[in-house]
Amino acid sequence: MLELESDATRRSARQSAPDRGFAIWLTGLSGAGKSTLAQALAERLRSAGAKVEILDGDVVRENLSQGLGFSREDRDTNIRRIAFVTKLLVRNGVVVIVAAISPYRAARDSARAEIGGFVEVHVDCPVPELTRRDTKGLYVRALAGELHGFTGISDPYEEPLAPEVVVHTDRESVDESVQKILAATGLPRA
Repeated sequence: MLELESDATRRSARQSAPDRGFAIWLTGLSGAGKSTLAQALAERLRSAGAKVEILDGDVVRENLSQGLGFSREDRDTNIRRIAFVTKLLVRNGVVVIVAAISPYRAARDSARAEIGGFVEVHVDCPVPELTRRDTKGLYVRALAGELHGFTGISDPYEEPLAPEVVVHTDRESVDESVQKILAATGLPRA
């Protein structure tokens, strides 16, 4: 049986949570920490009463963009699809956390224009640290020339030119990065 909230509970949640939707767009190389940050941000925002959805690039590829490859055209198509779903959620008051490599500036800029409320977060981590973290050995294989089209090695990654936030996951804790991102949104950081 569904229990209805009291008026006081609903008022309290509205006062502590954002009543407008917007996107927090996490972009960075594979293994930089986008998914980890997305989960931590979602937990923090939900505890403040926000409606939150995470659109993780890997999950979207499996479900919404199945069949797309990794050509520039396919990557841009994937980002357009993520941006479209994000726009629908945002206009309904949801805070959408996108965690996708999204390697091309033009695609991210188009997403920003389509969505409106948009906080771009560059999740920065140097390749040597990403290689050290990589349990699948993808960076080692890409650096050896065995994997073609690997973003940041044999395929371009265009860093954001003016993101609202840059987090450095090789030298910041998850909590420090989350605090920086929340500060950029104007939401409470506690």
